[in-house]
Amino acid sequence: MSLKKIQILRKKVIELNLDGYLIPKNDEYFSEYSSRDRLKYISGFDGSAGMALVLRKKSFLFVDGRYTQQAKNQSGKYFRIIDVGKGLPYKYFKQKLKIGYNPLIFTNRKLNFYFRKNLDFIPIEKDLVNVQEKSAYLNKFYTLGHAITGEASKNKIKRLIKILKKDKSDHIFITAPENVAWLLNIRGKDNPYSPIPNCRLILNKRGGMYFFSEKKKISNLLSKKTINKNNFFEEKEMFNVIKKIKMNKVIIDNTTCSVLLEKFLKINSTISKISDPIYYMKSIKNRYEIKNMIDAHIEDGVALTKFLYWIKNIKKLRITEIDAQKKLENFRKKSKNYLFPSFDTISASGGNGSIIHYRATKKTSRKLNRKEIYLCDSGGQYKYGTTDVTRTISFGSQSNKIKNIFTKVLKGHLAVVNADISKLKNGGAIDKLARQFLKKDNMDYAHGTGHGIGFFLNVHEGPQSISKNNKVKIQEGMILSNEPGYYKDGKFGIRIENLLYVKKKKNKLSFRNLTLAPIDYDLVNFKLLNENEKNYLSQYHLEVYSKLNKYLSFNEKKWLRSSI
Repeated sequence: MSLKKIQILRKKVIELNLDGYLIPKNDEYFSEYSSRDRLKYISGFDGSAGMALVLRKKSFLFVDGRYTQQAKNQSGKYFRIIDVGKGLPYKYFKQKLKIGYNPLIFTNRKLNFYFRKNLDFIPIEKDLVNVQEKSAYLNKFYTLGHAITGEASKNKIKRLIKILKKDKSDHIFITAPENVAWLLNIRGKDNPYSPIPNCRLILNKRGGMYFFSEKKKISNLLSKKTINKNNFFEEKEMFNVIKKIKMNKVIIDNTTCSVLLEKFLKINSTISKISDPIYYMKSIKNRYEIKNMIDAHIEDGVALTKFLYWIKNIKKLRITEIDAQKKLENFRKKSKNYLFPSFDTISASGGNGSIIHYRATKKTSRKLNRKEIYLCDSGGQYKYGTTDVTRTISFGSQSNKIKNIFTKVLKGHLAVVNADISKLKNGGAIDKLARQFLKKDNMDYAHGTGHGIGFFLNVHEGPQSISKNNKVKIQEGMILSNEPGYYKDGKFGIRIENLLYVKKKKNKLSFRNLTLAPIDYDLVNFKLLNENEKNYLSQYHLEVYSKLNKYLSFNEKKWLRSSI
């Protein structure tokens, strides 16, 4: 990011007689992680969520509470940082400004939610911040077998068509690539951290389909007849193809159907009131998917436990955050089923840990210090599963203050995994359990307690989450993260994260841990734990040991056994 880039954009804004221009994080596929990061290009901010508004004389960067500190560090010189959790963007604009935007990379839902009608949005189809896609991610799509997915694509399509017929819709336009991937049991590599195949799909109530992508990517799908060549169309043909289809009533996804595409569909179609049901369908994993996720977490647990043993037992701590991150990646790479990270690893020492989604760079990377705590949030994409885990680590004795805060975060973490889901029902209710011990001392954290997880797809997936306002009913087969934390600006960060799946036994729903990695007892004040919490913690470490010990060295086993 540089002032020159902002000045070039402002010149274009003036030439078009606009007051400003709006830049999102996402690309035209609305991916969380993209190889076309316009927001980073113009602002320098590289967090996974945000939006910039560059006016003729001022610039704003809108982020949520996870990113306020990071945004100030990376973009505060040229942008006013706005925490959308404390006030949505529309509140900051009283006069009717003319704001240009690319209608291919915004949805009506997003514009209406963040800005209401306080600004006059002018669609500019020529992108004023044009970042080219990196060719490294132009890889071929491939299919997944039944042993991995547990359900044939034909059956998924049948279930989806039932919903179409119930809604009296003739078509569904699936614009989220991860939803197409789930429906057709395909994957790709068009995304830095997810096995996403960039594509879109129109399906009608008789099972007919129109598949849009790049021809050079789909040779494997054609050879295996996953896609019939008569059903394939190049992306650039999409609008012309839509013109020829009599859709009547169509279901769209209001989170990934762009303003331009929705406008185009409305010319000859009625838009259904329901949104893409695949989000909900894929949130409930079948027994094959759960089994594969369990297996992936055993492999990931081995890598993480070896890493924790290594880093806790270094005699002379002369490593940097980047060194530690690379070491963990090397442990993961020892698995033949490991593919790549599921997100940018957060390797944060001392004050960097207070930046909730910190990313170590050559400029920011600090040496680990025995007097400070170290936070590591990482995950992997395996051939049959996605992982995400956070551990906070101590290298020496810590103050009672640090240990007490860590223990209160831990108590919240344990309260979530032991929650009575049948009684609390949704993530909004469970979220309160995680915060209760911190709130007694007027402490809290500016992020949700947990997000949904994809099955060998996106590491962040809805509609379920453990967060203040989420009302989605938690059901058997759903997978969520459990990650309460606490952050002291410029001082330290604490977070403990496991992935959980929901299991039903005797008509009662409960959480079960997927993540297998020890929690640092050197940070626990056991006087703050009750007997049930102590017993649960001991049982958890016994489970970790019993499932991982055969993959560990003698010294690693001995170290791990000490936590039981």
